[in-house]
Amino acid sequence: MENHKSPLVTICSFIVDKRNLFFLIYAILLIFSFFSQNWVSVENDLSAYLSKDTETRQAMDLMEEEYTTFGSAKIMVSNISLREAFSVCDTIKETPGVFEAGFLPEYLNPTSGEVAKEDEELTIDEIREHYNDSSALFSVVFKYPETDERCLDSLNSLKEKLSSYDLHISTTLGDVQAEAIEEEMKLIIVIVAAVVVLVLILTSETFGEVPVLLLTFGSAAFINKGTNYMMGTISFVSNSVAIVLQLALSIDYAIIFCNHFKEQRQYYDTRDAVIIALSHSIPEISSSSLTTVSGLLALLFMGFGLGRDLGLTLTKSIIISLFAVFTLMPGLLVLFSDVMMKTKHKNLVPKIPFVGKFAYATKAFIPPIFLVVIIVGYFISSKCPYVYGYSNLKTPIRSAAQITEDMIRDTFGSNNMIAINVPSHDYYKISRIAASLEAMPEVKSVTSLANTEAKGGYMVSQPLTPRQFSEMADLDYDVAAMVYGMYASDKDEYGHIIGGIDKYKIPFLDVFTFLHGKIDEGYVDLDEKDRADIDDTYDTLVMAKKQLRGENYERMLVFLNLPEESAETFAFLRGLHKEIDPVFEDDMDKNPDLHVYVVGESTSEMDLGTQFETDNVIVSVVSLLFVLVILLFTFKSVGMPILLIMVIEGSIFINFSFPTIMKENIFFISYLIVSSIQMGANIDYAIVIGSRYDENRKTMGRKEAIIETVNFAFPTIITSGSILAIAGTVIGFLTSDGAIAGIGQSLGRGTMLSMFLVLFVLPQIILLGDKVIAATKFSVARPIKSREESGIIRVDGRIHGHIDGQILGTVHGIVRGDVRANIISGDIQKLADNEGQNLEEYLDHEEKQ
Repeated sequence: MENHKSPLVTICSFIVDKRNLFFLIYAILLIFSFFSQNWVSVENDLSAYLSKDTETRQAMDLMEEEYTTFGSAKIMVSNISLREAFSVCDTIKETPGVFEAGFLPEYLNPTSGEVAKEDEELTIDEIREHYNDSSALFSVVFKYPETDERCLDSLNSLKEKLSSYDLHISTTLGDVQAEAIEEEMKLIIVIVAAVVVLVLILTSETFGEVPVLLLTFGSAAFINKGTNYMMGTISFVSNSVAIVLQLALSIDYAIIFCNHFKEQRQYYDTRDAVIIALSHSIPEISSSSLTTVSGLLALLFMGFGLGRDLGLTLTKSIIISLFAVFTLMPGLLVLFSDVMMKTKHKNLVPKIPFVGKFAYATKAFIPPIFLVVIIVGYFISSKCPYVYGYSNLKTPIRSAAQITEDMIRDTFGSNNMIAINVPSHDYYKISRIAASLEAMPEVKSVTSLANTEAKGGYMVSQPLTPRQFSEMADLDYDVAAMVYGMYASDKDEYGHIIGGIDKYKIPFLDVFTFLHGKIDEGYVDLDEKDRADIDDTYDTLVMAKKQLRGENYERMLVFLNLPEESAETFAFLRGLHKEIDPVFEDDMDKNPDLHVYVVGESTSEMDLGTQFETDNVIVSVVSLLFVLVILLFTFKSVGMPILLIMVIEGSIFINFSFPTIMKENIFFISYLIVSSIQMGANIDYAIVIGSRYDENRKTMGRKEAIIETVNFAFPTIITSGSILAIAGTVIGFLTSDGAIAGIGQSLGRGTMLSMFLVLFVLPQIILLGDKVIAATKFSVARPIKSREESGIIRVDGRIHGHIDGQILGTVHGIVRGDVRANIISGDIQKLADNEGQNLEEYLDHEEKQ
């Protein structure tokens, strides 16, 4: 018989017979993944996935090259007096690694004898930004870049020193939110795993298959997590939800294989049953996975990189799951076969003939009602309140970091900051823009080198004469003039020396930095006190320069009186370029590569909104076309795919009508990802109904066909659908991240809607469209040829005719006797003459050969 095996059966035999080899391979992969999962780099900033042609992304890349971002933290101390707050401020400043602690000016300290000058007095609102309701807020800046581990060391030292106070710290150091999400996902995975076990026990026919399914998908999930490092960097969204969605999206494959094995095990021994079941399952499962993969691949067409990231991660997870089912699970089935046979139990999934009868009775009016619902759902979902940032999102639970942020915002208000990067260091241009911005009602304040006072009313980057510099720096004029002369000589600007150094103007920041260098070199001699003052000022200027001045650009930090995300905010941002660009037109004309860049959370959200408009159309069209093409080849009919897609598309419209009706904001990426998964994965439920009905209609009337179809499809839909729905819902209600929560809630709700519509609406639509389905078939099954054989014959395929003899097998089998049949698909192959052999003797003989 070996000579007559198909290539697929040969491959399946190899997998089963070499199962110990595959066990070893998977053991090695699991050990490798145990270590490699720690190599995965996770990106926690969604704006990093913006398209490279967006202003926000270009500005972020520019700022990374031009400036240094120092570590920072907001420290809120509650239940504290103003006197104690100043004491805490001193403690913070004295902590190693802290550069400055922004708080109220010293004249407000009850223990200080200082009196404010008229131009230094703060308004009540300005005071409340730092001290309000018996709480103090300190803005701490560390001496090191935010990526330097010493920032965390300083922060931890601060926590120790202030441990006796009611302390709340908000910082981007240490990925606090990412750590919180990781802890939440551990709990979610445990709950989902428990739910999966429960669902499998309730819907299975034997307890022994549960460990087989869990070992298969546990291995696949662990290997997928371990291979994520090959993608370079993945998003925190992919890193968090991939393992749960992998299980929920691909559990079908193992169930299909397991069901085939249990069916074949009734007629064959374990080895042969696994081989035959695997040969049947590979084409079926591969075909089933195509729609899921096509929906995920549609995400790759998004301009927003998060879609590509999640699409690739989940597609990889599906492929790994397929390989695990095809190569690991056969060995596990052999291993657990006896246990499966001994632990059979009553199938707890009931038959539901009443659903099929209900469908037949309501076929005339349910489809028109559903059509109206789809139209209404489309219009309501088009009004869905999408948001592009986290500020307007509410999550079911709040992490410690989010609770701190909420407390700071509720007590001291929020700061919406944008950074304006201009291609010039011209003091006069930048100071003019800063003054213009400060005069706008939408602007709270502006920080730049051009409008930050250094001393005596002079600004940090203001050009000064030697006399102005000597007055401000408390230097003798002759020393200042000498420094200016050395500066001119160093810059080869000898004309200023010859023409009169007293009129030579140099920006304070530049001449002071030059002075500090000459002091270090010993050219300028100062007493210890003056030298200490110079060093302190120099340190402050260097910090400011690193943060605000780059090689080609200068940065202005603008604090707005506008919310982070609103139509008014976006309109203001769009108008900024009209105000700023003309001032720097000469600079940009000299170097066409230079531009004015505006960046911040608000600009990121504005760019995401613009990107969404395009991505929404692309993802919807591409996923629909992918699925449509697959269904056309699956059903060889135009009518059936359209009816199936209409139901799933309708479930998507209804799903995203809920946020509109409930007036709950939803993160935009949730819609793009979930609509793709719904179209790619939930369509499988519709395919089960459609294909089974198509099959039944060849031998049954419409009523009997739909009743039998629903009875057959219900166990598959309830098992797979309930796992995906519960997994999504658990994710949605047990995470503190707005994007992940939105994906989970929408996926859980959408899957439940899809299950309901597939069971209670799709049957009526198929019944009503029965004639359309038949009329639009472009390739129908037809007899290829008629065959008559006697002896021992292998039958592979769908036939219609008469078999007289002993049958070994079910759909694919071997016959000893006479076969007279029309071959609709597949083949009939004569293996040997009759010669009195029975099947067992023949098979034994062939196996020995």
